[in-house]
Amino acid sequence: MTIHKITSLDDPRVAIFATLTEAQLRNRLEPEKGIFIAESPKVIRVALQAGYVPVALLCEEKHISGDAADIIERLPENVEVFTGDRDLLASLTGYTLTRGVLCAMRRPAPRKPEEVCRDARRIVVIDSVVDTTNIGAIFRSAAALGIDAVLLTRSSCDPLNRRSIRVSMGSVFLVPWTWIDDPNGDLHRNGFRTAAMALRTDSVNIDDPALHNEPKLALIMGTEGDGLADSVISDADYTVCIPMAHSVDSLNVAAAAALACWEISKR
Repeated sequence: MTIHKITSLDDPRVAIFATLTEAQLRNRLEPEKGIFIAESPKVIRVALQAGYVPVALLCEEKHISGDAADIIERLPENVEVFTGDRDLLASLTGYTLTRGVLCAMRRPAPRKPEEVCRDARRIVVIDSVVDTTNIGAIFRSAAALGIDAVLLTRSSCDPLNRRSIRVSMGSVFLVPWTWIDDPNGDLHRNGFRTAAMALRTDSVNIDDPALHNEPKLALIMGTEGDGLADSVISDADYTVCIPMAHSVDSLNVAAAAALACWEISKR
């Protein structure tokens, strides 16, 4: 393994960390060449443990023998390590590095919905949620509270966005996930009953015994502002709500997901 000291913002070897947008990193035209950026030693360790493949590492000089030392020891010989002082790296990336370490990693091939659903009993479906913080928080709750898989519509934010990964504390690497085109149709074809989260007069409470008795249940969470489309709600087997008090009409989608994950995953 080679460690390179960076002294210029124009060094082409670190363009992967500085000049590429999230869309360019994702590489929609050639997904097999896509990468993502994991930030902070803890998150990078989770990714490595989960089998994700590193491409390059960027860290402050002090972390070479500090917080990043064990990570560097685990890297394959062909992975280059780039370093520099804190101010230079902040100027390079456009933000102060969390715990001073970034790792570019190979994006895995998308999984098929039937593969992700095969052994699952409880699934969360994220429909058109575009806030990266909410995506990360939902994944963290799903992982911590026993959800078997997460499916996302293509109008949702990428879970491997740098901020989503950081907010999830690496939980996006722990829960099987993939993209779907039809929230209800795709889940029904895989043997699931679906529950759309929506405040409607015909909604059942999230603790309704009928939900617990379903052998395979998928909970569909909607976008932050408008919620789920009427067509998604009408095609679902259940419409589900979290009872509100003090005239509060709803919770943030990440908070609602945490409560719902806890309830539907009770064994």
